[in-house]
Amino acid sequence: MSETLWVPQTSERKEIYEAILPQVRSLLDGEKDRIANMANVAAALKEAFGFFWVGFYVVKEDQLVLGPFQGPIACTRINFNRGVCGHCYTTGATVIVPDVEAFPGHIACSSASKSEIVVPVFDTDQNIIAVLDVDSDTLNDFSEVDAEWLEKVVGLLSK
Repeated sequence: MSETLWVPQTSERKEIYEAILPQVRSLLDGEKDRIANMANVAAALKEAFGFFWVGFYVVKEDQLVLGPFQGPIACTRINFNRGVCGHCYTTGATVIVPDVEAFPGHIACSSASKSEIVVPVFDTDQNIIAVLDVDSDTLNDFSEVDAEWLEKVVGLLSK
């Protein structure tokens, strides 16, 4: 297992994702504990991109409960019908929010968060077991490139 992450010196996100995906795959290879793997995924994404907040909310009974994350303290529990994370859970689809202030029902865990992307994490039976929540302190910071590659990254957690 590698203890360092090589990140290319570029501002092109696709190139960064292309470089880190095999490293994350290698990091997770052989480790069966999902929480440990989520922790390493959050750390790798934070290190590679410097996002404001990167973390997971894990499905527990009837809520999303804070899991491994990197960044400032966060909301601990989110109902399935609330906020961007709840919307991702209920729709089963990646959600890109260019301006969190414009998203109806947005939960403001931090006033510094300006845009957000949330990606569902599925198990091998296609049940949602968690969501990956990534916040930026910049408006309109996420695109379909992020959606495509973050879906590939969280796909590694279902194995």
